[in-house]
Amino acid sequence: MKFTASQIAEVLDGKIEGDLNTEVSKLSKIEEGEKGSLTFLSNPKYTNFIYTTKASIVIVNDNFTLENPINATLIKVEDAGLAFSKLLELYNQAKLHKVGVESPSFVSDTVTIGKDVYIGAFAYIGNYVKLGKNVKIYPNTYIGDNVTIDDNTTLFSGVKIYSETVIGKNCNINAGCIIGCDGFGFVPDERGIYKAVPQIGNVIIEDNVDIGAATTIDRATLGSTIIRKGVKLDNQIQVAHNVEIGENTVIAAQTGIAGSTKIGENCMIGGQVGFAGHLKIGNNVKIQAQSGIGKNLKNNTVVQGSPAFNYTDWNKSYVYFKNLPKLVKRIDDLEKK
Repeated sequence: MKFTASQIAEVLDGKIEGDLNTEVSKLSKIEEGEKGSLTFLSNPKYTNFIYTTKASIVIVNDNFTLENPINATLIKVEDAGLAFSKLLELYNQAKLHKVGVESPSFVSDTVTIGKDVYIGAFAYIGNYVKLGKNVKIYPNTYIGDNVTIDDNTTLFSGVKIYSETVIGKNCNINAGCIIGCDGFGFVPDERGIYKAVPQIGNVIIEDNVDIGAATTIDRATLGSTIIRKGVKLDNQIQVAHNVEIGENTVIAAQTGIAGSTKIGENCMIGGQVGFAGHLKIGNNVKIQAQSGIGKNLKNNTVVQGSPAFNYTDWNKSYVYFKNLPKLVKRIDDLEKK
């Protein structure tokens, strides 16, 4: 698709300096701009590239002033970064806008389907599933019985949604995610042989949640594993049975959360963090990457390390950690004296 400068300026409520009819058909970084591409300038460090870029249209802040002539058409807006982000969102929506049921796929006669739903080829939709309007289900996706998926939610290729799962509005679940599989529940019998404990709960994912590729969220033993509104999960995260993650918490890749741990609101959790089970993590907690969490954390705590402790204390301690060989030598020299 091609768009003119005037069409883009209308969407962004921007002002044009240059040719109103300049056309673009792709997006680019300003330093790699090509003819027919659209880019933006918001960081002053990249200002020099506006004089060398081959991009046809550049979005700039409305207070930007040229020092030399350029070939590109400018669109001036209040915030170039936000404006470009808006265009990316609109571009993504257009790219992903699909409607209808592709063949071959299996959709149970008992499924309730909202307006403008897309179901890709080789998808399986089980009994009594409810799909809201504008739900997008990409090819090779499995949705078990009695699943509810609310409006404007997208499931990308290869997602597996087990039975009884409830997913809210405006969620994005990326390729390879598994939602609602059995939690890790086993008990030994009198011979010491482990037997599975039936996992009869479900998973509830509230509105505006994003889940990265290959992340797994286990169903509860009883009750629900709950992902609250606005949570953002990175790729390859393990969320065990009966875990609850509070609103607007963000978690980076390869983090593992053991069963029944409750994480509060607005937390920021780095990559490869490990949580023991049955913990309570307060609101606004920040946990640095590769930390090991084995105890409860109060509101507004910042921790690092394994086992994790106060972030400032960890940094002070690290000075000693890396100097241990020198300190040992000093002690040995003093003892010899």
